[in-house]
Amino acid sequence: MKLFWAAVLAAHAAWGQTPPLYQNADAPLEKRVDDLLSRMTAAEKVSQMMNESPAIERLGVPAYNWWNECLHGVARAGRATVFPMPIGLAAAWDPELIFRMATAISDEARAKNNEFIRRGKRSIYQGLTFWTPNINLVRDPRWGRGMEAYGEDPYLVGRMAVEFIKGLQGNDPKYLKTVATAKHFAVHSGPESSRHSFDAKVEDGDLADSYLPHFEAAIKEGGAYSVMCAYNRVDGDPACASPRLLGDILRKQWGFSGYVVSDCGAVGDIFSGHKVVNSMAAAAARAVKAGTDLDCGSEYRSLIPALEQKLIAEAEIDASVRRLLTARFRLGMFDPPERVPYARIPLSVVESAAHQALALEAARKSIVLLKNQGGLLPLKKSIRTLAVIGPNWQDCAANSVRARTFSTRKAGNWPTDCPSWRPCRRPRSSPAMARAGAMG
Repeated sequence: MKLFWAAVLAAHAAWGQTPPLYQNADAPLEKRVDDLLSRMTAAEKVSQMMNESPAIERLGVPAYNWWNECLHGVARAGRATVFPMPIGLAAAWDPELIFRMATAISDEARAKNNEFIRRGKRSIYQGLTFWTPNINLVRDPRWGRGMEAYGEDPYLVGRMAVEFIKGLQGNDPKYLKTVATAKHFAVHSGPESSRHSFDAKVEDGDLADSYLPHFEAAIKEGGAYSVMCAYNRVDGDPACASPRLLGDILRKQWGFSGYVVSDCGAVGDIFSGHKVVNSMAAAAARAVKAGTDLDCGSEYRSLIPALEQKLIAEAEIDASVRRLLTARFRLGMFDPPERVPYARIPLSVVESAAHQALALEAARKSIVLLKNQGGLLPLKKSIRTLAVIGPNWQDCAANSVRARTFSTRKAGNWPTDCPSWRPCRRPRSSPAMARAGAMG
């Protein structure tokens, strides 16, 4: 933070005049943003539209990396309180618990960021814009990311999303505590292998009833300030270049005023995966025109040749940069720390006793026990061996995963106090068990 304000003072000295409007913390937000935007060159504007945004030293704009994660605790930034995965949290059926958890996560996020800034660190996973929550519907296990989301029901997912977002973003009338990003918009839940070229063709009724309600709740009730567009196409248009999704639905119908970030590499997919344009410059221009403000990646470097080729106007770039700068102002990045209430959250909140107790409460509430009421399943207490059917049970990799799950020892060494589990073995005799492992 000292380095930032030193750069600001140096800029003032270079100008030889009073501080510019954008550095006046008491000026109206819109005027501050417009003032800063007006001082930037086209190349500087484009540089701020990628997740790894460099400093603009002549203007006192610090470097910033927009990529940060906190799906169930602040991730990849050192020690933090770890909560259950979302699919388990959904099983708690407790939105208020989600709010308290997200509040604890955002406390730790701010505390960590405060410390990073104090040390002059502004790298990936050290910021305040979090690409969370994942609110896609889990309706196909082949997706492979079901543990990240809150299940298959749009209503439940929406309730969890609203509380998670509120807890992350805080309730200060001027400053955002962090930014929550509802992802992946839209009709995105696998399979992973074809997501970079897949076209999700969905009927209007199914779109309205299944794939949009929880996103609408995240925006209109939760107030999510960011949305991540998905890799796939939706009815022919790449999600990150869809005027219908990003313009008509998100901004016009729902009144979304925040910014849209692409999934990582999704802008490149417009050209190389979906093949709906003939150049990267055309892909970048199409994404910005549709409403994708921030590129996770470096594809937006092609906006400079896109400008030269008149594929896009600088005013269209301005619209995206204005939304991105607004987010940074609302996070307090251009104001003295003493003006930002969240800048005072101490590092001592990280892994605090209160947060650890909350994590334990969440873990307990996420556990679901199934009761074989009325003998619905033909399972008797006298049964000593069960066959678990499926190809993964003969896979050594799957065996290793199970071993890590049920034991802290090396894969294959099972805890002695849990004799009902043993590593899968390929059956030697029964053809019917050719794809089965045994528990006994």
